[in-house]
Amino acid sequence: MERTPYIPHMAKQAQQDHVTRAARRAVLIDGIPVSALGVIALALGSNPHQSTAQKAWWIATTAVFTLAIAWVLLRAFRRADEYLRRIQLESMAIAFAAVLVGLQVATLLDAAGIIQLHQLAQLILLGGVAIWMTIADLRTRLNR
Repeated sequence: MERTPYIPHMAKQAQQDHVTRAARRAVLIDGIPVSALGVIALALGSNPHQSTAQKAWWIATTAVFTLAIAWVLLRAFRRADEYLRRIQLESMAIAFAAVLVGLQVATLLDAAGIIQLHQLAQLILLGGVAIWMTIADLRTRLNR
């Protein structure tokens, strides 16, 4: 049985925790403005009777929101090691499945005339992002 000294093992673990905390902090700093932009896009798109200018602002804000999410993802993946990349991809897969199920249910409710699809589509997508980030954060915290 091989023994490892206790102090170097603890120092290595503390360093890994510091790196994980720094990566989480960087994603949070990048993600807060993107989340605010998502809320703005949701507010701009919530009016069903929009003028042409309002629709243009909503489309532009949504496009910038989409590009900002891609930018945050790219930065986060470049900073992450293999293990964190795997966690992120698995979390994205779960969130993608949740969004697909949510959109399918919303489509059925729209076809039945219970609720209009445009009222739920953005909420479902933002909920998917929240699910993805929550799962990734919990898995990172619990598995390290």
